[in-house]
Amino acid sequence: MDTDIALNVTTAILFMGVLGLLLSSMLAFANKKLWVFEDPRIDEIESMLPATNCGACGNAGCRPFAEALISGDVAPAQCTVSSAEVIDEIADYLGVDSGDVVKRVARLACAGGSHVARMRAHYDGLESCRAASVVSGGPKSCTWGCIGLADCADVCDLDAITMDSHGLPVVDAEKCTACEDCVEICPKGLFSIQPVDRRLWVACKNLEHGDTAENECEVACTACERCVKDSPEGLITIQNNLAVVDYGNNGLASPVATERCPTGAIVWLDDDKGPVKGIYAKRIVRSEALPL
Repeated sequence: MDTDIALNVTTAILFMGVLGLLLSSMLAFANKKLWVFEDPRIDEIESMLPATNCGACGNAGCRPFAEALISGDVAPAQCTVSSAEVIDEIADYLGVDSGDVVKRVARLACAGGSHVARMRAHYDGLESCRAASVVSGGPKSCTWGCIGLADCADVCDLDAITMDSHGLPVVDAEKCTACEDCVEICPKGLFSIQPVDRRLWVACKNLEHGDTAENECEVACTACERCVKDSPEGLITIQNNLAVVDYGNNGLASPVATERCPTGAIVWLDDDKGPVKGIYAKRIVRSEALPL
């Protein structure tokens, strides 16, 4: 009896040993056949990148961007988060040109803060633009305007968006990486990613006409067409009661298009002064919020 047990144990051990040897051989063979070479420079480049995985470069994250750099599909300058020094370091390491990529930033198509835009109701609920927009489009009379509950600022991991005293988001162009998080979260679709060299900007999305638009917000576009008449042909058109800039003709743009805008809805973005309105735009001196 003891001999049978010992034989069975020995047989089981031998079987497991042979099975283990067979499986390990199969794994070793598969590893050799299926092994894919990965350029060791990818790890080195990834270590130079900021590890924000923001996607502003057009890739899913920093490692895919590093892989694209190695394959030559992108230029180092397409990483808008890295400093100029880091971009040059990457370019030197790869022996390529750093590239000449125009910086892109998030821009808000609304200037209707609480001191110029009227409210039609008081919202009392979850402090979220998305939540407020579900309730009849939000509390503002201009249903296209910024609700101002800071979803965009909350979602920005780089603190590139702050809220001003009138409840409007302000984008810090130096910190912004054009990651599109604010674009995706805004329930009104007011943010878009734009190259910084697009200076002519319509800070409005209100589609009402004339007095109706201005009654809702003092800085709304009223579709008066003055900007169209003052600009080179084809640069600006009126679409659904809103001025629209054709950035394909961006070379024709100049501050002259803003000069006769009565509300200041169309502005010229200056690096030092910020949004500059035309000389005929009404001057808003009010600082307190408009009453309901």
